[in-house]
Amino acid sequence: MSGSTQWPLWEVFVRSRRGLSHTHAGSLHAPDAEMALRNARDLYTRRSEGVSIWVVPSASITASSPDEKDSFFEPAGDKPYRHPTFYEIPEGVRHL
Repeated sequence: MSGSTQWPLWEVFVRSRRGLSHTHAGSLHAPDAEMALRNARDLYTRRSEGVSIWVVPSASITASSPDEKDSFFEPAGDKPYRHPTFYEIPEGVRHL
């Protein structure tokens, strides 16, 4: 397959167990979301490593550039309340 006949690229995110976040597992090509989900299941959770899978068209993802990290994240530096140092975590809370 080449050019306009190539299937779209999908990004795959897998959650390994309840209470944890989805993490990027990889990418794959598929004609639609349903097939991308099935292929992701077969490719990235062969040994029952996951409880949930997300597939997202790569074209729908917008990301910041690592080269612009200083200027992009600079405004957050003057907001110390965003850091968890001001909060106490109750006992028994996991995965926070």
